[in-house]
Amino acid sequence: MDQAYLEELCKSLRLSHIPKVIDTDGFDSKEDWLLFLLKNELRSREEAKTIRLYKQSKLPCRRTLSTYEWHNQISLPSPTTKEELTSLSFIKQCQNAVFVGTPGTGKTHLACALGTLATENGIDTRFWRVSDLVSELERQWKNNTLDAFRKRFDKVKLIILDEMGYVPFTKEGAELLFQLISDWYETKSVIITSNLEFSQWNKVFIDARLTAALVDRLIHHAHILSFTGESFRLKNALSKHK
Repeated sequence: MDQAYLEELCKSLRLSHIPKVIDTDGFDSKEDWLLFLLKNELRSREEAKTIRLYKQSKLPCRRTLSTYEWHNQISLPSPTTKEELTSLSFIKQCQNAVFVGTPGTGKTHLACALGTLATENGIDTRFWRVSDLVSELERQWKNNTLDAFRKRFDKVKLIILDEMGYVPFTKEGAELLFQLISDWYETKSVIITSNLEFSQWNKVFIDARLTAALVDRLIHHAHILSFTGESFRLKNALSKHK
């Protein structure tokens, strides 16, 4: 069999994974062999899609729920449950999740773990540090390419915005972020991590009315988790010096 021709033919039929396993033997019938090839093609496509989605997500590191510690200082609002979050049902319903509280208590870890799980379930995901996103919005706006940038999110279903409140915005940056989040309202899910209570967000957005409108959109249909306690990073650092 001409391997190059076979690969070209399979590629044109969008069955590019078949040539890799076509010489597999040990089947009782041609039908079983064909079924194996088709199942392998489907499985390989799903694996390739997961890898692609994770790469596109720009998640800073691979975190999983299996390594996450649901410590007793995470407060989940009723009727939200861990299972509701980890089942990703809130994404299917275009609901948001806001993780607020002390730095170093697991907010970003949980957000990234949910993002990783989302990519494994075929959900297009994007991760942005809020300060980086605002800087990029301002750059796109100055270059008159903002509309094209906003369209990049058309097929995205989950957006993770990390570290809301660490850096204050300019008036223009705050307005651009507000417009973008307004685009996503009730059409996508947003996970936000912040070390600031909602009442303090006006320190970041400056404009009190803009802050109120933004918070209103984010917390509508949202699961708000409160994180308290001592920073894990600080605790680990101190234990190394004992």
